[in-house]
Amino acid sequence: MQKLDPEKLPRHLAIIMDGNGRWAQERMLKRIVGHRKGVETVRTVVEESSLLGIKFLTLFAFSSENWLRPKTEVRALMALLKAYLAKETTRMMANNIRFAVIGDRSDLPEDVNSAVAEAIAKTSQNSGMVLTLALSYGSRQEIYQALTQLVDAVLAGKIPREKLSEDLISSFLYTSEIPDPDFLIRTSGEMRISNFLLWQIAYTELYFTEVNWPDFSKEEFYKALANYQARERRYGLISDQVRKRR
Repeated sequence: MQKLDPEKLPRHLAIIMDGNGRWAQERMLKRIVGHRKGVETVRTVVEESSLLGIKFLTLFAFSSENWLRPKTEVRALMALLKAYLAKETTRMMANNIRFAVIGDRSDLPEDVNSAVAEAIAKTSQNSGMVLTLALSYGSRQEIYQALTQLVDAVLAGKIPREKLSEDLISSFLYTSEIPDPDFLIRTSGEMRISNFLLWQIAYTELYFTEVNWPDFSKEEFYKALANYQARERRYGLISDQVRKRR
C-alpha cells in the first residue's frame, strides 16, 4: 500500500471474480463452500478499495448465463447474496459506500430483489465509493436493450438522427452514471471477458491472474494495482504524444 502512488490509482476498478467453484473442488468441498469463501474476499477488496480512495468498484457477481447452472447451486447463490446484503449494508453505511446494481433485476427472486432495493435505498445518500454488483448481467443483452431503446426514440422523433454518437449510446447503458473502467482484474487463470462490460472496456487495462478468487488476498490485490501503475495508458497514441499531454 505504501508503494502505491495515490495519484495513479484507477478511478474505476472492475473485477471478474472467478474460481470459487474450482477452489472448492480442488479441496474436495462443495462448490457453495467456495462461494462462501469468496464472500470473504469481496469484503477485503471492498474495504481496501474504499481505504485507497478508489471511486468506483464494479464486481461481476452473477451473469445472465449463470441461471443455466444447476438449480440447487442457483438457489444457494441467491441465498448467499441475500445474506451478504443483510450483513454488509451496515458496513457500507459505516464506510460511506453507496451500493448499486447493474443487470436485469426482474430475473432475481422477489426476496432477493427486495434486499437489493433496500440496500440501494439505505446507502443512496452516501458520498464515498460506489460499489456496483453486476447481477443477472450480460453485456450483449445490455447493448441490445440500449440500442432498442435508442432506435425507438429516434423513430418516435425524440432524438434527431444527427445527434447519434458513442456518448449517446453510452447514456442508454446500465452504467450511464459511472465512468468506464480503467482497470479490469480477472482471477482463476481464465483469459476471457465472459460478456462483461464489452462496450465499456474499449481502453481498459486488463490483468489476469492464476489465483482463484477465494485466495485473492490483500497482497494479491496490491500486486495487481502495482502492475496497473507500471503501465502507460496511450489510448491509441504514441508515448511522446502522451507525455506532451501531461
